Amino acid sequence: MSFTETTRTSWFARLKNGVVGIFIGLILVFGMIWLLAWNEGRSVKTYRALVEGAGAVVDVDSGAVEAGNEGKLVHIAGRIDPVGTPTDSLLEVSANGAAGLRRSVEMYQWVEEKKSETRKTLGGGEETVTTYSYAKEWRSDRADSADFRDGNGHQNPEMPLSSERFMVERAMLGAFSVDGRAVADLGRDSPVKMADADLQRVADALDTNRPVKTDGQTIFVSADRQNPAVGDLRIGFTREDTETASFVAAQKGGSLAPYRTSNGRDLFLSSAGIASAAEMFDAAQSENTLITWLVRVGGLIGLFIGFTLMLSLFSIIADVIPVLGSVVAFGTGIIAAILTLIIGPLVIAIAWFAYRPLLSLAIVAVGALVAFGIGYLRAGKPKPLAAGVTA
Repeated sequence: MSFTETTRTSWFARLKNGVVGIFIGLILVFGMIWLLAWNEGRSVKTYRALVEGAGAVVDVDSGAVEAGNEGKLVHIAGRIDPVGTPTDSLLEVSANGAAGLRRSVEMYQWVEEKKSETRKTLGGGEETVTTYSYAKEWRSDRADSADFRDGNGHQNPEMPLSSERFMVERAMLGAFSVDGRAVADLGRDSPVKMADADLQRVADALDTNRPVKTDGQTIFVSADRQNPAVGDLRIGFTREDTETASFVAAQKGGSLAPYRTSNGRDLFLSSAGIASAAEMFDAAQSENTLITWLVRVGGLIGLFIGFTLMLSLFSIIADVIPVLGSVVAFGTGIIAAILTLIIGPLVIAIAWFAYRPLLSLAIVAVGALVAFGIGYLRAGKPKPLAAGVTA
């Protein structure tokens, strides 16, 4: 079930798009330069906050809240006891003893996919052939059929219910109160069993005439779940259980709250199970390093795209002769890559120097000393005698 559509873009329209691309690329380049510089600052500040926290943290017993630790960064670990029961009040489903409850809803619906193939034409224009295809799938988010290229016979109804998460407001770790979301985020997921008694409540809540059945874990709102129709629903529930957990946070009365470090960073570390403070800080440092490198890579990719957009006008001009345009596009791609590899590391280096001047100077000094030492040793070596010359 598909159809194709062909669109043509003139050379002059492409030139106009190329000029617009220059400004978009320029904005993207400056945005990525800011992102790379900001990321280095974020990384350093987070590193310093974690180092400060690791030196200030105090291990405390969860059995009692000691007034002497008020406002201090404390490490606490133990058994979790949720206060209350997470409940889906609409469908009247609950999970006793859990910290969180997830409702997942999927609807069987039409989904549009499109594939485009663009080829250049003589004179610098472009011809794009787009194929639109339609298939039925289970999706947790509704595909808006009003945006389909061919809406005839491919209409999706509104979803009467959406996925949602329910959590206890708080949980107890010994004598300490912890935010319910923080506890639920550490939970182990397991399905909630559905009984026949739940079906009538679901049917009433949805106000549907379609049969409501269950296989014990999933509720099907469908006349035939083996051959679903558009608009059919699948509803499932997952409970989030946290038996033991560890936290590094500030003691505020009888509660755990984010700890403000001297550089303004908030520390609130959590881990499922029993973990020492040292293990939690090591994990946080590793996470900080991973985030730093992911943002660096993303920033470099953004720079490359920005430079490519800024240089795209040259290949468009050369596309009057399609083969020549491809050669120019290849060349501008190489230039964009070179500019990325120059500007990106340069921005990172400058930001590193700005946030870590002493360490940067130390690295430069060590490098200079190593280079000087190698040069000195090479200068001190006796030169080999030329052939036929005796000492």
